[in-house]
Amino acid sequence: MSQSVLSIRNISKSFGGIKAVRDVSFDVQPGEVLGLIGPNGSGKSTLFNCVLGQLRPDTGQVTVKGTSVSGMRAADLNKLGVGRTFQQLSVFPQMSVIENIILAGQEHHGSMVSRLFGPSDAGLTGEAEQMIAFFRLEHLRDEMAGSLSYGQQKLLDAAMAFMAGPDLVLLDEPAGGVNLTMLGHLKDRLQTYNREHGTTFVVIEHNMEFVMSLCTRIIVLAEGAIIAEGSPDDIRSNQQVIDAYLGG
Repeated sequence: MSQSVLSIRNISKSFGGIKAVRDVSFDVQPGEVLGLIGPNGSGKSTLFNCVLGQLRPDTGQVTVKGTSVSGMRAADLNKLGVGRTFQQLSVFPQMSVIENIILAGQEHHGSMVSRLFGPSDAGLTGEAEQMIAFFRLEHLRDEMAGSLSYGQQKLLDAAMAFMAGPDLVLLDEPAGGVNLTMLGHLKDRLQTYNREHGTTFVVIEHNMEFVMSLCTRIIVLAEGAIIAEGSPDDIRSNQQVIDAYLGG
């Protein structure tokens, strides 16, 4: 078996007397689309933030392609090929679509010297145009990001995350607040990107229909611990999962 893209080993995190994540371990394989689901307060976001260095776990270790990243800054994670989208959008509303995408690329390309003395777009306009075309945002290329619909901003947020050519992308509730038409478009673009580039995805999501149709494997958290893991069909029929969501 090839080396895991992401490996989580015995991660625990407490806040005072509340144990938000309890000894969680799993691996994510190259090209996999993994869903991470669970009821509110199950520890999903805390675990994500431990992976992304925004929180330091009390115990355990996170590795990306064999390199320990526990407590590593987001900028250093980016250099290892880790991208992310945010539950709260990270677009710049007073900049155009293409300016947002170029700016995202500049965070990952070149040195400070090249940014100061090189071309203003860091030579990234062509790459940004390709990303705009892939996400079918050509008609919005020069629109201010703040004028876009919420679903269009979600697509822009994804395009910005992929400008670095990441090997692993963590998506935090990509379906949240998106209408059904735009949601189908977003799912199609993510599936196509995964198929064409082999990029690995880990998805936190509350929209069960979206995550079941997008992901090849699903892990379910409840009260900070893994209670189930398997294919979408396995998870749909798991009584422990049904009880966790319905409060049984």
